[in-house]
Amino acid sequence: MTSIGGVEMVDWNLAAATATRFVRPGPEVSRDEARAIVAELRAHARSSEEHVRAFTRMAQPGEAVGAEAPHDTPVLVVDRPGWIKANVAGFRAVLKPLLDKMAERRPGGPGGAVLGAVGGKVTGVELGMLLSFLASRVLGQYETFAPASRDLPAAARGGRLLLVAPNIVHVERELEVDPHDFRLWVCLHEETHRTQFTAVPWLRDHIEGEIQSFLAETDIDPGTLVERLREAAQALTGARPEGESGEDDARSLVDLVQTPAQREILGRLTAVMSLLEGHADFVMDGVGPEVVPSVAEIREKFQQRRASGAGRLDLALRKLLGLDAKLRQYRDGERFVRAVVDDLGMDGFNRVWTSPNTLPTKQEIASPADWIARVKGAADGAP
Repeated sequence: MTSIGGVEMVDWNLAAATATRFVRPGPEVSRDEARAIVAELRAHARSSEEHVRAFTRMAQPGEAVGAEAPHDTPVLVVDRPGWIKANVAGFRAVLKPLLDKMAERRPGGPGGAVLGAVGGKVTGVELGMLLSFLASRVLGQYETFAPASRDLPAAARGGRLLLVAPNIVHVERELEVDPHDFRLWVCLHEETHRTQFTAVPWLRDHIEGEIQSFLAETDIDPGTLVERLREAAQALTGARPEGESGEDDARSLVDLVQTPAQREILGRLTAVMSLLEGHADFVMDGVGPEVVPSVAEIREKFQQRRASGAGRLDLALRKLLGLDAKLRQYRDGERFVRAVVDDLGMDGFNRVWTSPNTLPTKQEIASPADWIARVKGAADGAP
């Protein structure tokens, strides 16, 4: 159950409505420009799939390397409200076990129902404020746990690619880079994520299992969760209670719910996410020189934007949501992938996709030589 007396623990419709209301408007483009941008992004998504599969030498089970991609996962070019709608649905699916657990703690009877109604609306508003912040920053997303995608083929189950057109246009204008090159460069990164999940059939279920194990260990009451979301909203709006300091004191939402068991799970999740993000960065830069003439300029300007483009409130909210850790995942993961490919070649690196046991640990992400020694030892029959 996710409700008390029919009252939702989170008012998901209110979350979507709040996020849509407060999200920043996108850059101004004419109707004809918008159509052209959407068409170009779709074309780049299709062509970049072939580039990624050839460079990574990854294929779906039963396919030969270099075979034509089946294009069996959807590509959606969306605006900011479209991204919000998709992610509300995704959050609702992933958080269901945690919300079930929280709902069981609610008192029964009319009092519990009233508390549920008020809490659900408060949480919906706070979640909506967070999504409104994120909706103007995400360029693309491989939506691994899309609930509406269960009808897709087995290799594509649970996945669809979202490209957020207004955000891509905003960044390409801000960086003053070639728009056609930048759009293809973004698609290469996101298509790498699609290839990872379609070519490695166990990966989605493995990550989902880790997330659900993490949530099962969560011991947090509804009031505490609402308070954490309120802190995030206060960081976003600048409305901090008197006496509280700035971004240095912001706490990560994830840090606040960790138990010892969760720390172990989070360590494994951090390692696999570092691998996936770093691999995507490595691939888009590896493919880039062949198909994106201005890739060096794009990469330099984009890295500068990542490092120095945030204001005080932006930094506070990044820390609260754990987004600063995500930026480190890009850097650490890319270094790991590059070191392994340099040592073992692409086919040697691809042994990382053999099973959950061949995924790198958090320590091995920081020390690729340790992963190389472990995998080589396993291949040689060492215990």
